Amino acid sequence: MEDVASLRGQHAPLGEAAEQRHAPADGERRSLVKKRVAVIVGLLALTAGLGALCIAYGPELLAFVADAPRFRAWVDETGWLSRVVFVLANMAQVVFAFLPGEPLELGAGYAFGALEGTLWCLVASALGTAVVMVLVRSFGARVVGLFFSPEKITSMRWLRDARRFELLLFLCFLIPGTPKDLLTYVAGLGSSSIGRIVALTTVGRIPSIVSSTLAAGAFGDGNYLGAALVAVLTAVLAAVGVVAYRQLAKRSAEDANAGEAAGSGEAA
Repeated sequence: MEDVASLRGQHAPLGEAAEQRHAPADGERRSLVKKRVAVIVGLLALTAGLGALCIAYGPELLAFVADAPRFRAWVDETGWLSRVVFVLANMAQVVFAFLPGEPLELGAGYAFGALEGTLWCLVASALGTAVVMVLVRSFGARVVGLFFSPEKITSMRWLRDARRFELLLFLCFLIPGTPKDLLTYVAGLGSSSIGRIVALTTVGRIPSIVSSTLAAGAFGDGNYLGAALVAVLTAVLAAVGVVAYRQLAKRSAEDANAGEAAGSGEAA
């Protein structure tokens, strides 16, 4: 009897220790689920709010922006407030990837001119990309799934698994016409530091942003021929960029598959 009691006494602490080991894990899991739910609810609420604002004030806002003298007069009157509002709006476009970014880039060139418009677009892109990186690193692929289908995410596997991930990422952002919003989220699934991704993607956006702000700035100044030439050149570069991107993605995917096949063959 004493032996049985002693065995029970020896095993009891082990059971308690096991419970103590599992309790923190369960608590952390529940906490992570709550955080994810809070983020999803917050994103949905903000999306609904933005949609309602677009429906309520979208037509009036477009008419206001289309009136170049009036719009630029408002920018001059509000000073830094207009810059802050623009940066926040552009950040929201990067985070909420379903929102179009081209109109904001055109609006920046239209309102602030090509040089200053490019500057604020780059600032907003850097800040928005940093927010995206923090969200993806905190909550994983589920955040990416809020904006993109599983098929689109899977189609970007070639980039995530590439040996030269950062170089390919930079080239993809440098090429006009590439799906930069999807690339921004997929980049967060890699292992590169947030600072490096923000730097690479921000510099890579410069050509597309400059082309938009140049065209809009020329149009706002009444240089319609210059605006048309920049727009046509941008469209041509975008078409070429789409073809180049598809070829790059196809080649990189083939290289990744070949590497996997070679690795499995060696293992066998």
